[in-house]
Amino acid sequence: MIGKLKGLIDSYGEDFVILDVGGVGYQVHCSTRTLQHLPSPGEAAVLSIETYVREDQIKLFGFRTDQEREWFRLLQTVQGVGAKVALAVLGTLQPSDLANAIALRDKAAVSRTPGVGPKVAERIVTELKDKAPAFANVDPHVVHLAGAVDDQRAPRPVADAISALVNLGYGQPQAAAAIASASRSAGEGAETAQLIRLGLKELAK
Repeated sequence: MIGKLKGLIDSYGEDFVILDVGGVGYQVHCSTRTLQHLPSPGEAAVLSIETYVREDQIKLFGFRTDQEREWFRLLQTVQGVGAKVALAVLGTLQPSDLANAIALRDKAAVSRTPGVGPKVAERIVTELKDKAPAFANVDPHVVHLAGAVDDQRAPRPVADAISALVNLGYGQPQAAAAIASASRSAGEGAETAQLIRLGLKELAK
């Protein structure tokens, strides 16, 4: 199995790069984001590789980091997500943004990927929600609150306050983060109006 390739960029295709390693040209399929960050032909590049071996072909997928490759593997554990969709997701969201979106149950961010509809986005968020926080750079309290709201376990004033901020035009992750901070300041038993007021102050910072 090939785990990493280091060589010179030979040429580019629509969704792949030819990497010249010691005179042998390897065709490596990459996300649009990865292709955009690779250098010009003739320059050196290093790619983490995922090797797919089938009866009739060997296919190589390349990534700028090991973390991106790990997300490529994780995404394909979701029902209905194959290599093509996984690459499309990673072309739309970099690994840290994908981790944050899943941790915060932000289905809208995932569904911005071409070819990923609401149902697939929901499956990605639902099936990977327990793995994403390890990669995310989001306050664990906010992750917990976002999960509680998504599962309809959040206290009514908290859920209503988040809903009110979303209706004012803020994104769900922004609203959840603001109300999480507001609920910490106000303590348990805070009313919806107080949470909204504190949440708006937080968003205005």
